[in-house]
Amino acid sequence: MVREPVEAFIGLGANLGEPMAALRQALARLAELPYTELLAASGLYGSTPVDSSGPDYVNAVAWVRTRLTAPALLEALQHQEASAGRERPYRNAPRTLDLDLLLYGSARMEGPTLTVPHPRMTERAFVLLPLAEIAPHRVSDAELASVQGQGIWRLAG
Repeated sequence: MVREPVEAFIGLGANLGEPMAALRQALARLAELPYTELLAASGLYGSTPVDSSGPDYVNAVAWVRTRLTAPALLEALQHQEASAGRERPYRNAPRTLDLDLLLYGSARMEGPTLTVPHPRMTERAFVLLPLAEIAPHRVSDAELASVQGQGIWRLAG
């Protein structure tokens, strides 16, 4: 646990089972994490798989304030993925729930299990558009322009 709260951003995605329901449940569970407050959540977006296969994804981004350390937050996210039936048969496999720690305050860290900022977040429209919706100051116009050809759309509801 950290002493002072840190603002963090979490990418959510799913393309197996009931993805919209999985993301709504994941957002509710994020709000229940100890020492953590859900500040905002983007709307839901549909996206075509990037470096992956299977059906289209449903994606969102959550903004939290937490006293958990980055590794403890990642552990809580991975526990939530496992509870949702996430399996990891191979890299970028279709999934019932994917929770990525995108940003953790202004921290920069690189390790075998956690890299922050997320190393591919600026290459993915399904991260940048929902992030820009809730925290426009965290996404540049150039970053948005660089992903504008990727298949992504806002979902109703």
